[in-house]
Amino acid sequence: MKPSEYRGMSDEQLALTLKEVTKSLFNLRFQSATERLETPSDIRKARREVARLQTIVRERQIVKEKEVAKVEAAKAEDARKAVPTPPPPAPAPAMPKTAPQAAAQPKKQQPAPAKAQQKKGK
Repeated sequence: MKPSEYRGMSDEQLALTLKEVTKSLFNLRFQSATERLETPSDIRKARREVARLQTIVRERQIVKEKEVAKVEAAKAEDARKAVPTPPPPAPAPAMPKTAPQAAAQPKKQQPAPAKAQQKKGK
């Protein structure tokens, strides 16, 4: 069958046809293994038929997914329009200024106390 004929089928008919063609492909492979297959090109034809059917099934899945995504996007857009946006937050209060010289100068380290030297006995 041509792809245009498959596209005219319903999802159930398409699934049933795919199942039948897959089953016939299995039988052809079985005949090939037991050397009873008369025309080996039938396997190639069946594989291509399965690929055509699977392609059409996938096309329909993609169309359905896009429709669902559009509906969800429309719902999200409606929900976003329905909820008012909150006002921007008020600016933070200014920090008190500190003395500039205290911030600019690093703390000086105090020298360590000197140890008392002991006199050595004579």
